[in-house]
Amino acid sequence: MIEYKDFLNLKYTPKKDDLIVLFKIKPSKGFSMKDASSRVASESSNGTWAALFPPEHIKELSAQCYDIKGNYAKIAYPGDLFEQGNMPQILSSIAGNIFGMKAVDGLRIEDVKWPEKIIKSFMHPQFGIEGVRKIMKIKKRPITATVPKPKVGYYAEEHAKIGYDLWLGGVDLLKDDENLSNQKFNPFEKRLRLSMKMREKAEKETGEKKSYLVNITAETDEMVKRAKMAKDYGNEYVMIDILTAGWASVQTVRKKCQDLKLAIHAHRAFHASFDRNPNHGMAMKVLCEIARIQGVDQIHIGGMGKLAGEKEEIKENWTKCSSSSNNETKNMLEQNWFGTKPILGVCSGGLHVGIVERLFNMLGTDIAIQVGGGVLGHPDGVLAGAKALRQSIDAYMSKIPLKEYAEKHKELKTALNSWGYETPI
Repeated sequence: MIEYKDFLNLKYTPKKDDLIVLFKIKPSKGFSMKDASSRVASESSNGTWAALFPPEHIKELSAQCYDIKGNYAKIAYPGDLFEQGNMPQILSSIAGNIFGMKAVDGLRIEDVKWPEKIIKSFMHPQFGIEGVRKIMKIKKRPITATVPKPKVGYYAEEHAKIGYDLWLGGVDLLKDDENLSNQKFNPFEKRLRLSMKMREKAEKETGEKKSYLVNITAETDEMVKRAKMAKDYGNEYVMIDILTAGWASVQTVRKKCQDLKLAIHAHRAFHASFDRNPNHGMAMKVLCEIARIQGVDQIHIGGMGKLAGEKEEIKENWTKCSSSSNNETKNMLEQNWFGTKPILGVCSGGLHVGIVERLFNMLGTDIAIQVGGGVLGHPDGVLAGAKALRQSIDAYMSKIPLKEYAEKHKELKTALNSWGYETPI
C-alpha cells in the first residue's frame, strides 16, 4: 500500500541519477511541514489522496522527501520518472499540480539539482560566453546591447536608422524588445533586411563587429522560418521570448539554430508572474538553469534597475548561468554542470551609465549590459547615448573613476548630469 507517509523518508540517501528539488513550503493551517512535504512528493511523482495497492516496482519510483529544515524541504525524484530530453514532461512532474494543493498556502521551487543523465539528454548551448565573444570579436570588456525605445511603434526604416546610430556610437547588439515581432507598422522581414544594411554600414565605419537580436517569437513553425530568414540576411543571432513561446518550442528552435549556426538570446518576459513572490512559484535561477540546459547562449538575469530583483537574486542567476559548478547554500543546491558551456548573463531593466559599474563590481565583465531608456533618453540623442554607454565601460576597463573620465567625454558627462547615480523606479 502507498500512502502520503510513504513519500517521507528522512533517512533516504539520494542516488546519482535522482533529480533533487529544493522547495520552500508554507503549510496550510492544520498541516505540518512533514504533512505538506509528503503530499508534494506524492502528487509530483506517483501518489494520490487515496491509499493505493500497486505492484512493488511502482513503489520504487516514488519521490522521497529526505530533508526538512525550517520551511525548506528537499525531495528526490528517481531519474526513471522522467523522459530524457523532454523538458515539458519534467516540469509537468516537479512543477505541475502541486501548486494548487490545499495542503500548502505557499510553495516555491527554490532550486533544482539536475543529474548528469538529464543534462546530457539536451543539446546545450552552441556558443556560450566564449563563443559569443568570438562572434563579436570582444575579448574582455562587457558586451553592450540596446533596444530602440519606445519598444513598439517605429516604422522599419526608423528602427534601422536608430540601430545604425546605436552601432555607430559603440553599442554591439541591436535588440528587439519582447513585444515587437511582425506588426504591420514594422514587418519582421523588412526590419531585418534594413537593419542588416545599416549593420554593414556601421561595421565599415567603426571597424567593429555588430549584430542584431531579432525577435523571432511566434508559432513554432514560423519561428523556424524566421530563424532561416535571419541567417539568409547574414545575421548571427535570433531572440526568443522563451517563457511565452514555451520550452518545447525552445528545443525546436535550438535544433534549427545548430544547423544555421545561430546564437540564441533568451528574453525572460512573463517570468515575474511566477518568480516574484518569494513564497510561491519558481525562482528565476531555476529558469536560468533550464534555459542553459536547453541550449540558449544568453539570458536576462536582472540588473537592479527599475525591475524587481535584488543583489542576491542576480548573483544566484549569474552563478547558474556562468559557473562550471556551485556549492550548496540555504536556497541553492550544489550543481555540477558536467561540461555544459557557461552562458552570458544579460543585465537589463532601467540601467544607465551612472549605475552599471556596480554590476561589474558584483559580477565581473563576462556579462552583457542592455540599456534602453538610458541610451535613447540621452538629452543629445541616440548617438550620444550610445557613446556615453561605451564611455562608461571604457572608464571601468581603464580603472578610471567615472566622474573623472566624464570630464574629457562630453556624452558621458551629460548623461551623468541628467541621471546621476540614482536607480530609476
